[in-house]
Amino acid sequence: MHQLTPIPHQVPSIIIGRNQNPWLEVDLNLISQASKPGVLQQIDLVRRRSGGGTVFHDEGNVNWTVIYPSADFTRDKHAEMIVRALRGCGVERARVNERHDIVLDQGDRKADSDPKDTHTSPYTASSDSAARPLKVSGSAYKLTRGRALHHGTCLLSSPNLKFISQCLHSPARPYIKARGVESVSSPVTNIALSNEHFISAVQDQFSKMYDHDRGVEAMPFNDELLEVTEIKRGYEELQSLEWTYLQTPQFTLANSNEVSRPVNIDLTVRHGVVTDASIAPTASDPSLQERTSLNENLVGLTLHKVTNWQDELSDSLKALPSEEGRRFVVDWLSKMLPSIPRSGK
Repeated sequence: MHQLTPIPHQVPSIIIGRNQNPWLEVDLNLISQASKPGVLQQIDLVRRRSGGGTVFHDEGNVNWTVIYPSADFTRDKHAEMIVRALRGCGVERARVNERHDIVLDQGDRKADSDPKDTHTSPYTASSDSAARPLKVSGSAYKLTRGRALHHGTCLLSSPNLKFISQCLHSPARPYIKARGVESVSSPVTNIALSNEHFISAVQDQFSKMYDHDRGVEAMPFNDELLEVTEIKRGYEELQSLEWTYLQTPQFTLANSNEVSRPVNIDLTVRHGVVTDASIAPTASDPSLQERTSLNENLVGLTLHKVTNWQDELSDSLKALPSEEGRRFVVDWLSKMLPSIPRSGK
């Protein structure tokens, strides 16, 4: 059985992959501010069950999902289907690239090409060209119990296009060494199609691909599905802050590459909990003594539960003789490991 589910998004959302690190992939400070009333529209942060990189969803983005037998799975199969749908809508520049993403070629000359070749377009430029393709769709997958779930995004008319790169640029990135999967940054653009036009074109291609003579209807995704116990349980888990943050692979956060710093900070974090901490004096401030109480206070801390670093460390910070050192520790941790958005449940 083959099922197709297009899912438009009404609330802006950032979706990280199953094995990704939200502190590495996302500017949590920025989306915390965006989630405050009167600042910007709320942005939800969710960890999905499939792998792959981080993506931004909003009302100008449709997520397509196909469920089919795992024996038939290939990374490009349904990306190619989407390209055929886009070309049927007049988007000649669309193609699947070597990373299995869908891009719009930016070459300025139309060349002869095989219209059936979904990996080359008439506007594909040479590898040494400055005309870099623009990404419009990425995809990820999950294989389980004889079934494959393959899903992807499609940027159609996002009003937040300029905001996406800001959301997906973490200030902690230069200081984190992590296990897990890191996203590959790519320039993006809108296709300039309506959601309805795109969904209709994809349904047509899906119908042709699987020989559905009567056409195909998109599988609805609505609150009625939550009446199924297994679906409801999974839905509630995906909404939880524990799923979003405690599933994070081990990482270290250290400021050793900062030239001017009054304090060395080095944390090891596993599944969202600090397992080792070292706050040590630097050569630039030999009067500072390492304070075991501060390190002990950090170990065992669940990061997503910290709402204010000053309050969290207030007692142990008093052990530091330098006001500069105390202020530095609080400010640096607040920037790198900020109070997280409380949109989960």
